[in-house]
Order: sequence, then structure tokens, then C-alpha cells
Amino acid sequence: MTLTDQLPSLRRTLPDPIALDAWPEDTRARIDDVVVGGLSLRAVVAVTGTPCVHAGAAVVPGTGGVPSPDRVASVVVAMVVAVTSTEDLVGIALDVDAGDAPLDWAETRLVGRASTARRRRSAVVRDGRIVATAPLVADVAPGDLLAIPCAGSVHVRAGVLVPGSAERVDWLPLLR
Repeated sequence: MTLTDQLPSLRRTLPDPIALDAWPEDTRARIDDVVVGGLSLRAVVAVTGTPCVHAGAAVVPGTGGVPSPDRVASVVVAMVVAVTSTEDLVGIALDVDAGDAPLDWAETRLVGRASTARRRRSAVVRDGRIVATAPLVADVAPGDLLAIPCAGSVHVRAGVLVPGSAERVDWLPLLR
């Protein structure tokens, strides 16, 4: 449990910590954004729309952020399109189908605004079934952006995430 979990009002001045091993190299949490390799995910969404994917070198586990020479990690940014709430659970629908992509739902981050609401177990729902659960802020609403890290590469095809290779490809020698 983090300090921002115990005192959610701190999220207006202190970003939620991230598990560096789950994100691409050089990922930094901000109060209302996630910056990956120097690129703001809010800015990427402003240019490309949602859903979108940003990829980079994966991090060697346990090194505090050292980039892997041969592995890739991605971040998927999706928009919440619907929210339903019960006493025990918040259900959300996203503008992308996660398919078989190995998303790390526990590391999901709200992008675009800072929330001072407590975290609550949320279910990601697709076609009437729960496909994942994630600890999200209780006031998640349609239009909110969520950044979700993913091991390996993924791309969006017809609204569905399609897993690619987890291995890093060095394109420079191929161009010579």
C-alpha cells in the first residue's frame, strides 16, 4: 500500500508510484500523465487518438530501470467508454478489446486528470463478460484515459490488441 493509497488527496501533488519493471525504459509517472521515453502519453493521444500503443525497450527486472538489450515493452492507452457501478464493483468498458495481449492491469494508470478518490476494484468488461480486474479510482468516468503497460509488443488491429514479439529488433543493420 502506497502513501497515495492511504491519503488519496496527495495525488494532486504526488504521482502514484509505478513498478519500473512493468513499463518501458525511461517511464516516469506524473500527476496527470505518464511519460515514456520522453513522450507524454497525453500528447501521443492528442495526435493519434485512442486506442494507441507506444513501445520501447523493456527493463531488466530488478535493476531500477536498466533497458533490456533484447526485450520490448509497450503501453496501451485506451479510453473508458462506459461505467457501471455496484456496491462491490465498478465495471468499465474500453474502446479497445484486450484480446490475448499480456497487459499488466495492476499497473493501470489514469491519464489526463488527477483523482483524489480512493481505489476500488474495477472490472474491465467486454461483450458482457469480465476480461480483467484492475485497481482504479472510484470516480473513473467515460472519457477517462487509461495507460496500461504490456510485456512485449502489441498493435491495434480493428479495435483489438494483437500481441507481437517480445524480442527487440535492431532495424539499423537491416537498412544497410
